[in-house]
Amino acid sequence: MKRILSGIQPSGKLHIGNYFGMMKTMIDYMENADLYVFIVDLHALTSVHDRDRLRQGTLEAAADFLALGLDPDKCTFWVQSDVPEVCELTWVLSTLTPMGLLERCHSYKDKTARGIAASHGLFSYPVLMAADILLFQSELVPVGKDQKQHLEVARDIALKFNNTFGETFVVP
Repeated sequence: MKRILSGIQPSGKLHIGNYFGMMKTMIDYMENADLYVFIVDLHALTSVHDRDRLRQGTLEAAADFLALGLDPDKCTFWVQSDVPEVCELTWVLSTLTPMGLLERCHSYKDKTARGIAASHGLFSYPVLMAADILLFQSELVPVGKDQKQHLEVARDIALKFNNTFGETFVVP
């Protein structure tokens, strides 16, 4: 059974696009995959700085997933910040990630061009995403077009890590 991982940001109210774009797909995978679904509250910190709003969004995203039929007995379901190893692995991976790889990421450029304040978190977002993916040895990571390049970055980081330290991570 293939391990599939995907996460959703609690940065705003979920909507029908979230349902058809990610949530329904993950729920459909539940019966035939080793499914890992999580709420990416650390990623949301690039745009949400209000603690209460982030907490509320996280609870609402969890409730929405459960109401739509995600069954925690048939998948692994968690909140990103509840797993400290994600931040630890992010740091380790950041020491191996070439700056040029991150500088080529379109998402950072697009978001800053739209007025989102430039920050280290926004810039290094792909390394945090790689840690999410690699920590759980994910084989398949369904993403939207806006995240495709970040998945490629995760693959590059996994290959570099494995070449440096030996076969450790599944290359998604």
